[in-house]
Amino acid sequence: MNISAIQTFLAVTQTGNLNRAAEQLNVTQSAITSRLNALEQSLGAKLLNRARSGATLTKAGYAFLDQAELIVTTWANARSQASLPKGVTRVFSLVCDPSLWSGLAAPWVADLRKQHAETASEIWSGAASDAQRWLQSGMSDAALLTEPLTGADLAHRLFAQENLVQVSSIPRAVQDWDPAYVFVNYGPAFRAQHTATWPRDDTAAASYSNPDWALAHVLDHGGSAYLPEALAHPYLTEGLLHRVTGAPRFQRQSYLSWRKASADIFGWLG
Repeated sequence: MNISAIQTFLAVTQTGNLNRAAEQLNVTQSAITSRLNALEQSLGAKLLNRARSGATLTKAGYAFLDQAELIVTTWANARSQASLPKGVTRVFSLVCDPSLWSGLAAPWVADLRKQHAETASEIWSGAASDAQRWLQSGMSDAALLTEPLTGADLAHRLFAQENLVQVSSIPRAVQDWDPAYVFVNYGPAFRAQHTATWPRDDTAAASYSNPDWALAHVLDHGGSAYLPEALAHPYLTEGLLHRVTGAPRFQRQSYLSWRKASADIFGWLG
């Protein structure tokens, strides 16, 4: 994660002058100018009025100031908490949709740590709106979401396509409607397929946005739900859950989006 541009912005606002900010950060004035230009371009807004007499905040600059201070503070806290051990030289920051962590993001991050021991990782829970802002500001390097992020400085690829299978706390075949059915909201595409398959106007016993919560509900209270196959597999193997015979499968796609600048550091993104 590279936040030098944000740190530079704060240094200029504190000193009121590009030359003094350059002295404070021990870099050249051209480096200060380059960083500020890159930050303003990534945000799509002019943050500073720059003149020979000094630099002053624009309206957009005032709006970004609090976020910039939060980002730098968060980064400092993350570095402190990570306490990077000997041999670890960098931190990979990932924003993850909470519903994609278990069975998908978690093993991927664990594998990255095995293959790239020099890289520590920090994981943030967030939705697409959070991820878009954090990537564009430089706070995070990449995001794993159910939809791709787009932008001039961003790239993305399909990360995974998972099977969603209907499971039940008791062995049974597919039926018109299960009174104990738990609905998991996987997004618009899933809702459309689900409605086409079960057009009845019935209300689910419970509804969740996270499959982990739906899994816990079914295990604790009984019922059925659509879960990612990888998440349900160990419970099916142990006989705690059962596939609903004859139930159609659905699919869920996930996308990895990243800052193009981060791809130069973390080659596995592309």
